[in-house]
Amino acid sequence: MRNMKTFYAKLMTMALLLCAAGMLKAQSLTSPNGELQMNFSVSPQGEPVYDLAYKGRTVLKPSKLGLELKDDPGLMDGFSIADVKTATFDETWEPVWGEEKQIRNHYNEMAVTLNQKAQERNIVIRFRLFDDGLGFRYEFPLQKNLNYFVIKEEHTQFAMTGDHTAFWIPGDYDTQEYDYTESKLSEIRGLIKGAITPNSSQTPFSETGVQTALQLKTADGLYINLHEAALVDYSCMHLNLDDKNFVFESWLTPDAVGDKGYLQAPCVSPWRTVIVSDDARDILASRITLNLNEPCAYDDVSWIKPVKYVGVWWELIAGKSTWAYTDELPSVKLGVLDYSKTKPNGRHGANNEHVKKYIDFAAANGLDQVLVEGWNEGWEDWFGKSKDYVFDFVSPYPDFDVKMLNQYAHSKGVKLMMHHETSASVRNYERHMDKAYQFMVDNGYNAVKSGYVGNIIPRGEHHYGQWMNNHYRYAVKKAAEYKIIQVSQVNQ
Repeated sequence: MRNMKTFYAKLMTMALLLCAAGMLKAQSLTSPNGELQMNFSVSPQGEPVYDLAYKGRTVLKPSKLGLELKDDPGLMDGFSIADVKTATFDETWEPVWGEEKQIRNHYNEMAVTLNQKAQERNIVIRFRLFDDGLGFRYEFPLQKNLNYFVIKEEHTQFAMTGDHTAFWIPGDYDTQEYDYTESKLSEIRGLIKGAITPNSSQTPFSETGVQTALQLKTADGLYINLHEAALVDYSCMHLNLDDKNFVFESWLTPDAVGDKGYLQAPCVSPWRTVIVSDDARDILASRITLNLNEPCAYDDVSWIKPVKYVGVWWELIAGKSTWAYTDELPSVKLGVLDYSKTKPNGRHGANNEHVKKYIDFAAANGLDQVLVEGWNEGWEDWFGKSKDYVFDFVSPYPDFDVKMLNQYAHSKGVKLMMHHETSASVRNYERHMDKAYQFMVDNGYNAVKSGYVGNIIPRGEHHYGQWMNNHYRYAVKKAAEYKIIQVSQVNQ
């Protein structure tokens, strides 16, 4: 009897050890069509690791996951697998507008709960494998030892299988307005200096840093796209390349003091996405990004309509006309200056007769709206002065009759599109939003193109940091309160 008890005890111990060993081994997830396979495991050091294959061909070699925290041991290692849950999801939904009436959202999911024993805390890494790619994110449940925390850096890796061809623009915290370069990964370091061309606000960060979405092509004809989805209350992800080993690693946009994210549990990171195909057309046709974003938050979407528009804009860029009304003013103080007493420069583009011609053109050619830049007071010293109170978004120049032009446009079956250039003075824009949006409603506008040219105020913040991402979302939500479509131009 004693020997039998000893036997059963050993058997149970062996079963527990085998179970624990199984947790160290790869947990596998397959796409609904069986063509993609993702494996997840924990290294002997407790580091989360994943890899990805497509039709039996390696897409990503073993790649580490984790986050480095400020004044904290971090979420990089010391993990064991505490739980694995799998599920399948399949639905068809209708977007508010787009190329397709219906979009299928079909994936297999694996949620891995990781326990960091030394810190007595858990995180969840959730993987969703679609027929055309992978999405995954970090999730931070509410718990005693992970509540308020600051990200020093996110260390999500994408380990390439070789020296792929990449279609890239330089990594930059403030602009995407660069020409794309096609090169081998090994050539990025030597080409990046020439790829960084002048812009109104730019902060490149590395000799091998690039931006997402990043398009890649392997020597054997695989197309790979790296990007992110559901970017909410978090910094934009760039990619920094280890060009000796061809491993990309996430590189978040910092704030004014160098921190890369302030989080409060429960919360989640954006999704990191890897779209894969042997047909380049499938990359563009993928709906992974839309499927990983949260559903539309509005029940009434009748006011959201896509439009085609022409604008008093390119002629300003080309120098044919000006945003500014006068050349006499080296300095402008809104509310003090009387523009009716200044001398017009004769080249101001946003004047009544000129805008009427654009309205006539739009009506004759089936265009819905006319964008007009330079309509409002303040353009004489709008850029490069780090000026807080730069525009009020409601005061037109003397030669721009808001009511008359809107009435004229409506009589032609056309609408004017509002323009809100902020000059990157974000505090000033937020102070004026309600008044500016109400002004639009009162005068028949239903869409606004906003711009953020220059260095951000508050000073030291970047266009793609957590603070600004929260602002863009705030602007869209505030505009929606007035049933106004927000067309943001943030990559300046």
